[in-house]
Amino acid sequence: MVLNKKYGRTVRTSLRRASLAILAGLTVALAGCAVTNTPAQTGPIRIVATTTQLADFSRAVAGEEGIVTALIRPNQSAHSFDPSARDLVAAGEANALVSNGLGLEEWLDSVEDASGFGGTLIVASAGVSLSDDDPHVWTSPRNARIMVANIVAGLQSARPDLREAFAANGAAYEAQLGLLDEWATEAFASVPAAKRILVTNHDALAYFVNDYGITFLGSILPSLDDNAEPSAADVDKIVSKIRASSASAVFSENTVSAKLATTIAREAGVAVYSGEQALYADSLGGPGSAGATYIGATIHNVTVLVTAWGGTVPPLPEGLTS
Repeated sequence: MVLNKKYGRTVRTSLRRASLAILAGLTVALAGCAVTNTPAQTGPIRIVATTTQLADFSRAVAGEEGIVTALIRPNQSAHSFDPSARDLVAAGEANALVSNGLGLEEWLDSVEDASGFGGTLIVASAGVSLSDDDPHVWTSPRNARIMVANIVAGLQSARPDLREAFAANGAAYEAQLGLLDEWATEAFASVPAAKRILVTNHDALAYFVNDYGITFLGSILPSLDDNAEPSAADVDKIVSKIRASSASAVFSENTVSAKLATTIAREAGVAVYSGEQALYADSLGGPGSAGATYIGATIHNVTVLVTAWGGTVPPLPEGLTS
C-alpha cells in the first residue's frame, strides 16, 4: 500500500483502528470475551509484551511463574505491526501488558480497547533519561536495567503472591545486564574514538551510541520509522557524509532490507555488514539466531561493530550467558 508521506501515519493509524474493530468483533464472537476481561489471579502469570525485547525481559523476571506472549514477532518492525485476533485474545487474558511507551506503540490503545484488557499496564521506559524523541531506549543495557526494574514492580503489583520470585529473578537478570555493560565498555575501549563512526539504516541506536562513545554519522532512512523512504537527495547526502568522514562501513539492521545499505556502501567505497552480520535494533532475531535474546543480540552487535572497526573483542565475563 502506498500512502501520501504527509498523511501516511494518520491514514495508517485509521486503517489499523478499523481493522482492530473488525478483529475485536471476531474475538468477542469466537472467545466469548466480556467488554472488560478480569484476568485469572491463580496459576502462572500471563504477560503480553509489545516488543521482542520486552518479552525477553518479562520472561527473565517471571521465570517459571510466567507465560509470556510477544505481540511483535522476531525480525518484525514495531512500525509496521498489525495485531491479529490471536494477539487480542492473549491481551484480553493477560494479567499484565508490558509496553515500551514514548510513542513507539501507536496502536496500543486500540489493542487495549479491542481486547478488553483489564490487567496491569506496565510502561517499562518510566524513569529513563530521554534522548530527544527517540523511543528506542532498550538499546542501552543501562536503560534495560531500569526497564527490568519497572517490569518487576509492575508484575508484583499484578500478582502480589509472586512478588518474591519476581524480585529474585529481576535481581539476577539485572546483574547479567551489568556484566554485559562492563564487557561492552571494555570492547569499545579497544577502538580509538575516531574510528567509532556508525552509519545504519535508521536512527535506532541513539542510547547505545551515547553509552559507548560512538559517533553517529547518519542514517540511510530519513526518520525513526524504518518504513520511511529516502529521496535521491537523502541518499546523496549520506554518501557524501561517509566519503568525507573516516567511516569504514555501513551497518544494516535485521528488520530492514539491506539492498539500499549495500548500494550506498558501494557508492561511498566502504564495507557493508548485513545478513547474519546485521545489527539487532527494532527487534530480536528468531530462535537459534545470534539475536534470539536481548543479551545475545547486544553481544552480537558489539562484536560486529568492534570487529569492523579493528578493535579487540574481550572474552565474555564469567556468569554472562546469552
